[in-house]
Amino acid sequence: MASPKSSTRPNQENQEPQFQDFFPTMAGKLGGEGLIEEICKGFELLMDKDKGVITFESLRRNASTVLGLGDLTDDDVRYMINEGDFDRDGALNQMEFCVLMFRLSPELMEASRCVVTEVIEEEFYRH
Repeated sequence: MASPKSSTRPNQENQEPQFQDFFPTMAGKLGGEGLIEEICKGFELLMDKDKGVITFESLRRNASTVLGLGDLTDDDVRYMINEGDFDRDGALNQMEFCVLMFRLSPELMEASRCVVTEVIEEEFYRH
């Protein structure tokens, strides 16, 4: 998963937490399916076991115990939830979490964009 640098607090310029991107390395070693499996395992570690989603409370608790990010503020946790909460229910389901993890990886986003572009071009030129 993306791993925080020395601090996950928003920087002054763009107000977004800064993360060190390990996904490209993981994708290279695990392949696409393996990477998705690992992201799903990460989701399971962070989710509220009773609700089946990552809630503010489960992320707050597990970010400290599982990820070692005890210095996260409540605002940091809210930001992380809000960043991926597409349906605005206040929690992250597994799909939202997976999409968020990919969005946090600029290299994987660029690689995905290239694949989509290639497929579109192939379809366009084929017809």
